Parts: sequence; structure tokens; C-alpha cells
Amino acid sequence: MSGTAAASAAASCRFAHYFVVCGVDTDTGLEPDDGAGTRSTKQARTPHFTNTNIMRESFDQSPIRRSFKSKVLVHYPETTERSPFNKDAVNMLCMPRGLSFRTQADRLDPQFHSFTISFDDGTRSYGFVHTFYEEVTSAQIITAMQTLYQMHHVEHHSSSSSDAESLAGVSGCLGCAGSFEPARDTLYVSKALCLISPLPFLQASRQFLSQLHQAVTSQTAPPLPLESYIHNILYEVPLPPPGRSLRFHGVQGPIVCQRPGADELPLGEYPLGEAFSLLGVDNMVQLLTCALLETQILLYSQDYQRLMTIAEGVTTLLFPFQWQHIYLPIVSTSLHHLLDAPVPFLMGIQRRDGAQRSSLHLPHEANLCFVDIDNHCVETPEDLPAFPDQAELVQELSEVLLRFGLSPQGGVITKPTTTSPRLSSLVLEDLMEDRRNGNLGGEELAVLERLQALAQRCGGGKMSDSGKTLGLFEEEEEELKSAKLNIQIREVFAGRFAAMFGRYEEFVIHSALDLDSWLSNREGTLNFDKGSFLSVQPVTHLRFLSRFLETSMFSFFVDGKVISHWADREPQQQLFDNRLERERLYDTDGVDSRNCSYRKCTTLFESAQAIEHRLLKADHTAIHPHLLDMRIGQGRHQPGYFPKLQADVLAQGQNTNRTDPKRLTAADQSGKHTFARKNLRQAKLLDPSPEAVTQTHREFVDGLLSECRLKTKRMLMERMGKESAELGQGEANITGLQENTLIHSLCDLLERTWGHGLQLKQVRHTHTRHFTHPISSDDLQEHLELSVIITLDDGAVPLRGSLLQDVRFIQTMSEGLSDVGQARAWIHLALEKKMLSQHLKELLTNQELLRQLYKPHAFLLFEEEREQFLFHLLSLNTVDYLCFTHVFTSISIQYRVAIIPMKKLSIAMATVNPWVCVSGELGDSGVRQIPKNTQEIFFQCKNLGRLSTLQLGQENSGLLAKCLIDSVMVYNEITGHTYKFPCGRWLGKGVGDGSLERVLIGQLVSPGGEEDAGRWTGTPPELASPSQAVRAVLGSLGNDQMGDLHGSTLTKGPPCDSLCHYVNAINVSPRNIGKEGKFQLFVCLGIRDQLLFQWLPLLAECPLTARTYEEGALLRDRAAVHSLSRMLHTLNEFTIILETALVKGVDL
Repeated sequence: MSGTAAASAAASCRFAHYFVVCGVDTDTGLEPDDGAGTRSTKQARTPHFTNTNIMRESFDQSPIRRSFKSKVLVHYPETTERSPFNKDAVNMLCMPRGLSFRTQADRLDPQFHSFTISFDDGTRSYGFVHTFYEEVTSAQIITAMQTLYQMHHVEHHSSSSSDAESLAGVSGCLGCAGSFEPARDTLYVSKALCLISPLPFLQASRQFLSQLHQAVTSQTAPPLPLESYIHNILYEVPLPPPGRSLRFHGVQGPIVCQRPGADELPLGEYPLGEAFSLLGVDNMVQLLTCALLETQILLYSQDYQRLMTIAEGVTTLLFPFQWQHIYLPIVSTSLHHLLDAPVPFLMGIQRRDGAQRSSLHLPHEANLCFVDIDNHCVETPEDLPAFPDQAELVQELSEVLLRFGLSPQGGVITKPTTTSPRLSSLVLEDLMEDRRNGNLGGEELAVLERLQALAQRCGGGKMSDSGKTLGLFEEEEEELKSAKLNIQIREVFAGRFAAMFGRYEEFVIHSALDLDSWLSNREGTLNFDKGSFLSVQPVTHLRFLSRFLETSMFSFFVDGKVISHWADREPQQQLFDNRLERERLYDTDGVDSRNCSYRKCTTLFESAQAIEHRLLKADHTAIHPHLLDMRIGQGRHQPGYFPKLQADVLAQGQNTNRTDPKRLTAADQSGKHTFARKNLRQAKLLDPSPEAVTQTHREFVDGLLSECRLKTKRMLMERMGKESAELGQGEANITGLQENTLIHSLCDLLERTWGHGLQLKQVRHTHTRHFTHPISSDDLQEHLELSVIITLDDGAVPLRGSLLQDVRFIQTMSEGLSDVGQARAWIHLALEKKMLSQHLKELLTNQELLRQLYKPHAFLLFEEEREQFLFHLLSLNTVDYLCFTHVFTSISIQYRVAIIPMKKLSIAMATVNPWVCVSGELGDSGVRQIPKNTQEIFFQCKNLGRLSTLQLGQENSGLLAKCLIDSVMVYNEITGHTYKFPCGRWLGKGVGDGSLERVLIGQLVSPGGEEDAGRWTGTPPELASPSQAVRAVLGSLGNDQMGDLHGSTLTKGPPCDSLCHYVNAINVSPRNIGKEGKFQLFVCLGIRDQLLFQWLPLLAECPLTARTYEEGALLRDRAAVHSLSRMLHTLNEFTIILETALVKGVDL
């Protein structure tokens, strides 16, 4: 291994990558931080200072309350190859609000928060920040602050000079909050110490930085210069080996960190107990559900660390899945343009003092989960499905929390972990280790014994009923308790995912021969059999699972499984697969996944014991801090001031880690999977420059177009699959569920597209109004009304299915829909009418209006991409959707029925008095009388669903009450669907089979396909065939010839009895459906009740058959009858349900 490679490998195995100090740069002076600065109702502007150069500005706020730009003062080392240092991003995340100034009248408590930075390969680094206030000694900074305050005072004085009382108040404001007078006040400025680590060692990093700060504020100099401790943690403290713990030394005491083993859940130190205490179990489960379904998640709190605690807690609980989208738990004000992002995100913004939830105007909230941490509230999107077995999961989590003394309800603000160093048992353990190694003499041994006795008297050696560990003091017990609670909560969720996806490998499709061919056809390759997987899941889980299977995190998970045939598995997936394999070895019940009951996690205490063992007894000890080669006078201690570090000893460090190169290679193999990730590069997202913002939103535009292309392609394939299911291939209920899921995701895509770059000041009412009325604007309303007419080659004609008409109908629906619900109802209706692309195109006609409503980077202002987007939506017109009809089942719909007689005999319609009864999936219309001398009727009734049958009859009043009906057409006046019911029969006595009622089978007619509507399905045409003889036989069985059947030589038994019973029931039915109708009913009932295959041989042996049929007829050929009976027997494998209209009046 070369020297460069060795240094890079060593850096990747260090506990810390960088040590950073951020604060005020006295050389450049004060610069207003417009991005991070505190805002009032008006956009506060702050002056730009370069040294003492002061520019005029609005001084609404005291300069003590404003924010100024911070700088990275120093960072060591300069950079590392595997995690390059991003100075601007680190500075922004270390001090998101910029520099803060205080005086002695303000609170100067130190603060702690953490952050994370994602790299292009999907890996993360974690930053831990200790922020404190340091007295300003620069005369230049003090003078600038004094000048700023005087300008603020003068402007405030001049604005109030008209009021004597206000003038008196202003003149007396010196000494009040926010005032500054150098002769009286001491000025303090914030400074941040940051440690950047490759793993989330929250507790250890927090303790190290806290000890470092306490050494600075202490009146006593530390044993070694601070450079020795910083050099030690940067270059001499390695990562703990997997499954082991490591002890290293801070300024004032030892610190222990641990790392899980290969068969344990990944490291996660962010306190889940605090997260559950803040939000409660129910809210946390809902938040996790939103994360799993990849909704947009926005966290809101005054405390940056709370934002990180909730964000890291949620992503940790996703195991074995990983968040694939924008992940920025801390977003400074300069990055608030990212709230426009039309993609899933998990972001956090700080609540300003006194700000309310109602003051936040977000571009789109239809698919947003808003988490108000400080008020313990979670607002979820509409129609969020419940997590599988949610009630049982909440109960199990509540029991875990109660065992640790925490309330499951939430709303409890937990006491923050103290930052004081742990000098109790760890010190004693350190001394005991030295004693065992023979490093202590007699006097030191006596001191050790006295310390042990003191610890015993202080309670360190007591064992209480609550199970407190011997020898640990309160701080250590709290840390151990938090670690054990973390792992137990995570094990509960890992167990739930194992239960839900225990058989996922059976449904992974391996179709490619090699990795290259799979990568080249990845978009068009089906990797997971979603329909089959859903078919074996409990019904109550389907709504959640059907949506989860469409997420990027599940696709990435399945992709990793496919890739594992040619490369090493992703570590989290390998761990999950190993757990599933271990569970299968011990699970011998073989319970059907659709009927299995909820099982609690059985590995809680085992997992907690492993962590407890590592924390109580360190496995390894790092090299102690030591004196460095520093010149005399360097590293001098000055109480209260963080020293200027000596760059010559910190820029380069000697690597003393002993690392196995093979272990590094295995760790680096995770990079093989990074091509599957869909994250935008966070380094670019954290760049607030105008060029980077423009580029970021350009990538959002490209991403929306690509998502639309893939989604419409998937919807077309799914719809074609559903049509196959309707023909008997597949399970219709599962394919329908998947179709509904895809349409829901299309609604989400359109909402994100229309919300991208929306000018918030234009929004009236609510955020989602722009679906039904993209903006509630008089200009837009007028624009829509002018767009009702489109111009074609032959002139201006009314648009089929007016956009305004559809909007008004949605608004008048009595469904109690919210604005979001109305928007999605409109999309469902437009999609069903095949007008979605056309309607959206109309909305985008007025370019001037679009430019007023949207920011320049908005998707809808990119003309070429917008046209491609509409073209992809237009492709959905090639298939039929009934999404509106199937979803909104309780609405009232107007239908129009038209009877089409044969053209030559159309005059006969004047002599009949017909009636109709239309039936569909959801019910029937009841009998609707058609007035005489008319051929159509309009009626309003509850949504009938997809129409299937139509009963057509007449009252037979008059000698000429008969007509030859060609077909009946039924029109849905809302969705525009047309159904054709072919007939081709006479209706009346003394003609045809004498039927006064017919049951017609209909089909949905595609636009322009009315001429061919009767060719494929529907009522069969009347033909002269032997079936007429069969109807004659059946018609006689129930009347005069019934005795022939009973008196014949047929074998008596249940088949014969059932045949007679069914024939008699059909013949005595009050319905006048004629012989043909009776025959159809006989066949349908026989197939439904699985009897037809038994009846056919009986009919062949009936004496009447020999008298009715010729010698060569099928019913007189025993071999042919036997073969036909066997074929009919195969239908018994299917469950056949007949519509009520077919069996109406038949008493069986």
C-alpha cells in the first residue's frame, strides 16, 4: 500500500475526520447574514460591514438581536481524500443563524447541536457542535457594534419624534434589553467548536467538546496544551472495532464509545426515548409511516438538536430500508428555497421567537407531514394508511417505554443530558486497570482504596430494585439506560419489518444474465412481483403495502437483492437477510402470512445486554494524549478564551492505527451500490449561491419530467395487466388496488409539479386550491372561461367535457371533501374522461398569468419540458380508467338512456310503453318508465359503478305493442362514458319467443367505437341453431312433459331432483322473459351452482330429446356429451357470482 493510500485508509478509520472552530473573523469585521438573520414581519435588512465601513439600512431590530456572518476560523486537517472538507457547508451547519452577540445582561449558556453531511456515494459524516459565548476583545468589532446601535437608536428616535411619550421611551431605552454601551456593557460573541466523525458517536463527541470548553473556562490550566487533546482525537484515536468498545481520554477524564457487531443493528445513539417523549408513540408511528411512504416531512422546532434527534430517530427506525431523497435536518434561512422542492424530503427549520404555525406559508402541503416538535403535534397528509398492526405496535412500544419510566403519551420535555465530564466510575476503572498492569505504587494504591471507599459511601456500590448497575453513577446510568432503550425500540421495529417482509426473497425476479445487461435495461425491468406479494398479505395491510412497494426506498432495497448475485450485498440488507434466515430456522409453525397473529419481539433483552456489556467494560484503550513538539510559549492557557491553535502541530499527524486492509476493502464495497441511489448531491443543495440554486431547481425540473415518464409508463402497464385480470388472468382485487395506488401517486406528482415555484403571496385560502382553481384568482377564472372554446380546423367548437363544468361539479359534490380532496377528485374525473392532458393544457395557456403566479425556476415556465409532461399524460388516454366511478361511490349521477329500434321498424316504438332498469357494480336504478312516443329518458340516481346489465321490458298494452330493438345506449352525463347494450330481438307477445322482458349485457364503448360496440361482447345475436330445440325441451320439462322425465329410465338421485327443481323454479318465475331468457337463466344458474355438468347427460337421456333431435345431433352423441360434460366440470374451480338482475324473481 502506497503512502497516500495508507493515509487515506487511516483517515477512514479514525474516530474523527476534522476539528473545526467557527466564529467571528476580526480581520474582515461584521457582515450581515441576510440568510441566517432573524426576521420580523417585514424583511429585515442589516448593514454590510467591512471593517468599519457602514452602509445605510433599516434598523428595525437592535444589532444585538441581529445575525452576522460567521467564518470557519481553523479546521484540521486541511482535507481527507474520502471525505473532503466543505468549508461553506460546515460553517452554515455549525452556526445556522450566524454569529450571535450578547451582553452580560443576557443568558450565556453553552448550547450543543449536531448535523449530518451526505456525500455523493451515499455515505454520511456527522458533525457535533458545542457553541459558547466568548468575550469580544477586538476594538474594531466593539466599535462597529456601537456604531450600529447608535444608528438604530437615531432611526428609532426619528420615527417616533412626533410623539412625545414615544420619544421619552426611546431616550430611556439605554440599559434595556438589546441596548449596548461599551462603557457599561461587556460584549460577547458566539463561537463554535465542531468535531466531524464518520459515525454518529453522539455521547462521546459531546463529552469531548464539553471537556474541551470546560478546560478553556477553568481558571486552572489543563495538564497538557489543548493541541495535544485535539491531535490525539484526530490522529491517534481509532474507530472501535465492530462489536467492541473503546476508551480514550478527554481533557478532564476518560470517554467510552462502542460500536455494534456485524450481527447487530447499525450504530444509532440519538436518544429515541427523547423523541418518543416529545411526540408520543402514536405520533411517532404516524411520522414513521409518512417516512416509509416518502411524503415530504418538515420538522419545526426552536432547538436544532431536537430537529436532529427526531430526524435521526426516524431514519434509524427505517432499517433495513434507507431514506433515498433530500435529507437536511437543519436548513438555514438561506436554503428555504428548498421548501419549493417538488420531491420527497426530510428537512428541519428553526422556529423563530414568537412564530406561529399559521405564519408558515408553504408551497404545497397536500402531501406534507408537518411536525411541530415543541408543541408535540404531527400533521399528516390526507388518506394516510395505517401502519400494519398499528394498534398492537403502539401497545408494544408503550410497554417498552413504561419499563424505562417514560410516558407513551408524549408531550414530556426530557431533561437534557448533562455535559459535565464523567469522573466517577470511569476514573476508578482506569486506575484499577493500571493497578492490574502493575503501574501503581504503594502510595497510589492507598489513594485508590480511599477513592473506592468514597465511591461506596456516595452510593456507587448499591444495587437497587430497578436494576441499576453496580459501580455506575447517575450520569453513566442515564447513558446506559438511553442506549438500552434505543436498541429495544429499534428491535421492535426491525421485528415488524421482518414479519412483513419475511418472504420477500420469493418474489424477487432475477431476469438478467449479468450486471451490465441488468443496468442497461433497469428502467424497463420488473424486479419484484408486487401483485403476488400482495396476494399473500393480510387484507388490513394492503393499503399501506401497496403504496410502500412503489417507493424509492423499497426499489433500492430490491435492487440491492438483485445486485447481490454479482456483487457483495449492501451491509444493512445482508444483516436483514441473515436475521430472516435465523428466524426461519427457529420458526417451524409454517403459519400463513395472511392469517398470522401479531408476535412481539423476543430479542429485546439480548440486544440490550450486548450494549451494556460493552459500555461497562471497555475492550480497547487508545493512546493517551501526550506532549507535542511545540515551541516554548505556544499553547498558553488564558481563562475564558479559546486559544489560537498551533497549525504546525495539528495540520499533520502520525498515524498510529493498526488497521486490517481487508476490513477497509469490505467496508468500501458499499460503493458498488451507490449507483442505485437517487439523492441529489447535498454539497450542491447546501450552496446558497444564485448559480447553485438555479442549477438545483433545473435538476428538479428534469427529475419531475423523468418521474412523469416513468409513472405514466407504469400506469399503462398496470392498466393492461388489469384488463388481463378482468379476462380471468390474475386477481382483480389486487390489480385494482395497485391501480388506485398509482393514481394516488399521479395526484401527488401533479400537486408537486403545480406547486413548484409557486408565489406564496398569490395564494388565497389554502395551499392546494390550485388544483381545482390553480390559484383562486379573478384573472385565472376569466382565463378559464375564455378557454372553454377551442379552435379546430373547421372552426370553433365547444370543448368536449368543459373544464369549468367539471370543476363546478366537483365543488358541488356532497362528499364533504377538503380542498385537497376536491383537487384529487378533479384529477380522477379528468383521467376517467380522458381529458386530463387537455384540461391541464388549458390551464397553462395564459403565459403572462403563469409568470405572475410562479417564480422563474418553476417547472411550468419551462415550455419544452411542460409540453413533454403533457404528452406523457396524453398517453394515458389509450386505456380506460374508471377511477372516479370506483372511488366516489356515494355521489349522485345523471344518466341518459336511449332505445335504438331497428331502422325499418322505428315507427313501432310509438305503440309500446317500455321501461328499463340499469344495473352496475354498485346497485341498480330501479324501474324507470319511458314516456310514450319517446325513445330516451334522463334520470338521477346514486352512482351505479361500471354498468353491466340492463332489463328492458314493456307492459303489452294494445294489439300492436311490439317492436324490434336494435340496442339500448346508456350515457353517464358526468364521466362521459357510453355503454351499449345490443339486443337484436323482438319485444312483445306473438312474435319471436314472445318475451316481454329482456336482460341485455352491455359493454363500455370507447370514443369513436360505437359502430363496432356489439361485435365483441354483449347480448348474442339470435341465430337458428339446435339451441332452440334445447330450449323447447327445457320449456316442456316444467309443464306437460315433466312426467316424461320422472317416468323415464333415468337414474334417480340428487342430479335428477336438482334438474327438475331448477327447471320448475324458472318456469314459475313471474318474469315474462320468454324461452330464450329461461334458457340463458338455466345455463347461468347451472354454472353458478356447479350443476350443469351433471345435468347435460340427463338431458341427453331424456325421452323428449330423442323425439326432438335428429340422429346426428350433439345431444344424441354420447361421446360428445361426455366430453362436453368434462369440459363444463372444469368451471367448478371458479367462484361465479351472478348479478341480481339475472336471477331476479327465481325462488331457489
